Amino acid sequence: MKIIVLVKEVPDTYGARKLDLETGLADRGAGEVVLDEIGERALEVALAFADKNADTEVVLLSMAPDSSAATLRKGLAMGATSAVQVADEALRGADLGLTAQVLAAAIQRTGFDLVIAGNLSTDGTGGVLPAMVAELLGVPQATSLTSIEIAADAVTGVRATDDGTMQVSAPLPAVVSITEALPDARFPNFKGIMAAKKKPFETLTLADLDIDPDDPEVARSILIAIAEKPAREAGVKIVDAGDAGEQLAEFLRQNRLV
Repeated sequence: MKIIVLVKEVPDTYGARKLDLETGLADRGAGEVVLDEIGERALEVALAFADKNADTEVVLLSMAPDSSAATLRKGLAMGATSAVQVADEALRGADLGLTAQVLAAAIQRTGFDLVIAGNLSTDGTGGVLPAMVAELLGVPQATSLTSIEIAADAVTGVRATDDGTMQVSAPLPAVVSITEALPDARFPNFKGIMAAKKKPFETLTLADLDIDPDDPEVARSILIAIAEKPAREAGVKIVDAGDAGEQLAEFLRQNRLV
């Protein structure tokens, strides 16, 4: 079985993150960049299956700048078989539609039985990419799973809902996404780190995938303005001069809180 795991380099979750007000993009020079934790959990799902099924091939796939190669190699050190990176300057600032189109094309080019992704990244938090990729590939999707079981011809799992849980399943090939309810990823060991240097690492461009990012026939989202969040203003201070209760009631009434 060939499992493709979608991963992404993101600004450190625990560090200061900010947008570049000139470009509207995440400022990746403001701090450390890491492999997104939810992507690592998705990789762990694939590796756990591969540990029990020796004929499994686990391929990392990411759309990222050339500078992200070192970050992606962490996934190889964890145990992935190979990695595919789509790096093209024309993809800078790509919207979700273009990102899904690129990933779907790279998946088709690589071949797959199952695609595993996180339910949403910690930087963009769009939460729709797995479904968009599944639609473009024309395969079933099982998203936001809190548990997952992979078999030779199908995948099943549990999805949390407002009313409880839902058991879902899909025949392979399919696309699934998992939540943070899945286990933490394993740590790379020394043997894995050394082996990662020799594992296949393919870099693709838009020309390799025959995609035109400026195709007028395809709808794109365009950022037209961005501004820094205004500083938080001081709240209303009520001084009790015997009428604090009346002042509080009036404040609640004016703000339609009662």
